[in-house]
Amino acid sequence: MPVHLAPTFRTAIAGADRPLAGIWICSGSPLVAEICAGSGMDWVLIDMEHSPNGLESVLAQLQAVAAYPVTPVVRVPIGDIVTIKQVLDLGAQNLLVPMISSAGEAQQIVEAVRYPPRGRRGVGSALARSARWNRVDDYLARADEHVSLFVQIETAEGIENAAEIAATDGVDGVFLGPSDLAASMGLLGQQTHPDVIAAVHRAFDAIRGVGKPAGVNAFDPTAAQAYIDSGAAFILVGADVALLARGSEALSARWIPAAGDTVRPSY
Repeated sequence: MPVHLAPTFRTAIAGADRPLAGIWICSGSPLVAEICAGSGMDWVLIDMEHSPNGLESVLAQLQAVAAYPVTPVVRVPIGDIVTIKQVLDLGAQNLLVPMISSAGEAQQIVEAVRYPPRGRRGVGSALARSARWNRVDDYLARADEHVSLFVQIETAEGIENAAEIAATDGVDGVFLGPSDLAASMGLLGQQTHPDVIAAVHRAFDAIRGVGKPAGVNAFDPTAAQAYIDSGAAFILVGADVALLARGSEALSARWIPAAGDTVRPSY
């Protein structure tokens, strides 16, 4: 029986009448991934760059979120052709590749996600979840329809090259990373610095100017809303581990008394 794959993140953004809000999944836990997938968010980002995720845990998380009306995107740790091939073969349909600073780098990533003759992706669909072990009709011929590619600009150089990166054929959208961008601008830890925000806005204008959607990471609600107001088509507004950290700290602050204090529960 033929298997039909889910629409890509490219399709979801194109069909949306508002910016799509998402959450990072950094815990490496399929259980946490499933909880986040059922939260009502539009998309989830399964992160391999700064999280304890390998191929097996990414596969388990993709399987866990598949039952929910949410779009999973996988951020690979690096734009490596072998890693990209393996993650695609796991069945990831939407990739985010970090640290892209030039159109040449973007072109190399496009080639990594496409089969020959348009690219260099290795052929193993009969063995892989990507084509559901050849249960997806014409997967090899139609693979580009089933995969969307987003690249991440995180450097001052990338900001200057944003239009050329976004215009690369095969790049479906560009995501801005203010944290590493701030570091590259000599403003480590200051992702809401006015100069960083201004750089993101310049990139937005360049990316949208060539007809591609722009997204951004922004945990600060004020910054997030400002980015949405300036045209962000997709945005990440939180992370599983951050929510757990802040939530557990709030419980501790409420229930663990300071020296000399007494806890008085409220009912």
